[in-house]
Amino acid sequence: MRLQDLSYLCVLLFPVMLSCHSPSNTDDMDANDVPEEVTYSEPVAIDLPDIKEKGKLVAISSYSPTSYFIYRGQPMGYEYELLERLATYLNLELEIKIAYNLDNFIEMLNTGEGDIVAHNLSITKSRKKHVDFTNYYGVTRQVLVQRKPQDWRNMKLHEIDNQLIRDPLDLIGKTVHVRRNSSYYRRLINLSQEMGGDVLIEIMDGNLETSEIIRKVVEGEIDYTIADEDIAKINQTYHQDLDVETAISFPQRQAWMVRKTSPDLREAVNNWLAQEKQGSDFYAIYNKYYKNQKRFRTRISSEYFSLTGGKISEYDEAIQQGANILGWDWKLLASQIYQESNFDPKTESWAGAIGLMQLMPATAKELGNFDLYQPEASIEAGVKYLAKISAFYADVPDSLERIKFVLATYNAGPGHVSDARALAQKYGKDPNVWTDNVDAYMLLKSQKDYYSDPVVKYGYCRGEEPYNYVTDILKRYQVYRDLIRDSGEENTVALQN
Repeated sequence: MRLQDLSYLCVLLFPVMLSCHSPSNTDDMDANDVPEEVTYSEPVAIDLPDIKEKGKLVAISSYSPTSYFIYRGQPMGYEYELLERLATYLNLELEIKIAYNLDNFIEMLNTGEGDIVAHNLSITKSRKKHVDFTNYYGVTRQVLVQRKPQDWRNMKLHEIDNQLIRDPLDLIGKTVHVRRNSSYYRRLINLSQEMGGDVLIEIMDGNLETSEIIRKVVEGEIDYTIADEDIAKINQTYHQDLDVETAISFPQRQAWMVRKTSPDLREAVNNWLAQEKQGSDFYAIYNKYYKNQKRFRTRISSEYFSLTGGKISEYDEAIQQGANILGWDWKLLASQIYQESNFDPKTESWAGAIGLMQLMPATAKELGNFDLYQPEASIEAGVKYLAKISAFYADVPDSLERIKFVLATYNAGPGHVSDARALAQKYGKDPNVWTDNVDAYMLLKSQKDYYSDPVVKYGYCRGEEPYNYVTDILKRYQVYRDLIRDSGEENTVALQN
């Protein structure tokens, strides 16, 4: 698997592969590494200094059970967690852009839609013609994914093996389904050349992630596909009818992709990667997504797993009702509730705030004497409070900025937000715009020169808290919008004028 050593040389068990592979024919084997008709744009000239200037690292990844997904309201995934650590190392905000068509990774990178591709990609000579790779972070091999015989539980191991493909030679004349721009497609072409007989390749849509194609094998729609061993094995823990024991490749290095015009970014990522490999967290994150079989099975069978269930929390219905009252997208309200309580209705803060929406008992009493430990009551009270706050900002013309003011006020109170607006106006900024205007003076309210200013009526404020509160909620909301689809309709667009 990715983090195992090169003991994968046990692939020597397949002598046919060794007999056909020699230094003299290495270049010939790569002739079909990328289909001739595939062309890519020239890379845009964007490197680390440009990325630092905009303050954001845009990473391209896939929406998959291992790379990037939502579980119980929390963004998760192997690539996601590593990217968060990389962004922190680079002192940059992280934005993840999903490649819904996995054949488009290189084109999206070279045209500047993202700065780095974070996915389990094998380093190949053909890909290196178009992009650069970071230092490799793991090693894998490709395996054949096939179904076990129908009555396999009542069979002996040798009886099962007799009905499965164990020698790659037996793939001659068989149909294997893979994506065209995947390393699996390239491997099958090379394997056909090595064996002197054709494996029949059926091309799958680029918008099908490897786990989705594996599921088609499970359901009998197709007979065979190819996958990296770690992906195949973690899927096998949930789909026990799968067999993933037949290797069809030598060990392959896996790395992230950057543009050829981004040498500084590549160097920085390599430095970060070398540092990460010195600690235990790097390996713990891998084990979390590829080794912990119990957690994988729990996630993938849950209705709160975004790829299969589509629910954010068990309180979605009440959240949707509350959001309708506010005129918000329910995912925005869900993001705020996650920020407040992680959807735990029993949460109590050090200051005495209670429940899903972390209201103070005195506030709840003013709103209608709600039992804040009851989830639906907490949401109802929180919605009433948000509606009350919204009335303060009727003069803010832009709906997105208005929502930011409402969120900041929910966190810090109306007085501190009013002070920050007054400071913004005094210093020539727009008091009706939160981002890069009022938010700057909210941060400055922790400094004496500002909280003692004559226009300030409510004194000191640790402005970093409401600033981060607004930023985190909106960032998570964008993730929810990207990954959680409402059945039968498009997402409500709450943050438009």
